[in-house]
Amino acid sequence: MKQLITLTFFLLTLTAFAQKPCEYSTNVTDSIGTYKITNEYLISEKNFGGTANYVFFSLAQTDGLPTLNLQLIQKSKDFIKANCFDKNSKVFLQLQNGKIVTLMHINQENCGTLIRDDKGFDNRVNTGIFMFMKDNYEELKKSPVNIMRIKYLTNTEDYIVKGALTSEMNAKVYKPDTYFMENIRCVE
Repeated sequence: MKQLITLTFFLLTLTAFAQKPCEYSTNVTDSIGTYKITNEYLISEKNFGGTANYVFFSLAQTDGLPTLNLQLIQKSKDFIKANCFDKNSKVFLQLQNGKIVTLMHINQENCGTLIRDDKGFDNRVNTGIFMFMKDNYEELKKSPVNIMRIKYLTNTEDYIVKGALTSEMNAKVYKPDTYFMENIRCVE
């Protein structure tokens, strides 16, 4: 009986700490190399006064080099100011343990694309690719993120990273603060 209880406890502990499998939107290996990218994950959502702003993350690995793909989507009937990425753009992540992780933008200027939909809304979609620094990459596995700062070409924006976020867009619950802790292993 004692062995049965021990076995049951062991199996419950094992399933409680098991990691979910990595889900990729693209996973390709060919003669040129390998490329895989995780599904997009909502990190921030702001809806106020007819304007909506969304920040999505996905992690990519190109021939062994991990990167963060950051996608900004803005939707409004009013004028949408362009937030451009350039070679000096950065993402700063302040962790709960007090450390700050910096990600550097690749050397490619991008101001996004403006698209008008059939309901009269302007939609700006902007994507930036950021590289991890070798010295602080490991910190993202250890501690949740509290605050994210994005440095654009002309301005800087801060985002509070929540422990749980219920999206108004699809009513799905996201956990943005532990995104890296749960997903960075998928691109190692």
